[in-house]
Amino acid sequence: MTPTDETERAAGRVVLSHPSNLGEHGRERVRQDYYRQWLRTSRETAAPGDEWDEFTDVGCCGSQMRIPFRVEEVEGGDRITEATEIEFTQREACDLGHGWAVQYDE
Repeated sequence: MTPTDETERAAGRVVLSHPSNLGEHGRERVRQDYYRQWLRTSRETAAPGDEWDEFTDVGCCGSQMRIPFRVEEVEGGDRITEATEIEFTQREACDLGHGWAVQYDE
């Protein structure tokens, strides 16, 4: 792939939705710059409708929480790069398997 092809396929922005019942603690974790950077490096492409079963730590004892993201919108091409903006929105609630209940505000 030539640099021009790669540039043309680059996504300028990807919008991921998470369930509306993701608590504030979880939302705070995924809004961090390091988490968005991790998402950029863990995926090569994105298309509307893709489902990403991801996780984040809960901040103690090595526990983690699983988060079912869905790609809602992609601007530009399909390739995720270091320059791709990652934004979040919410969708309908679903069953989330939370780690330590003390880390959640539900």
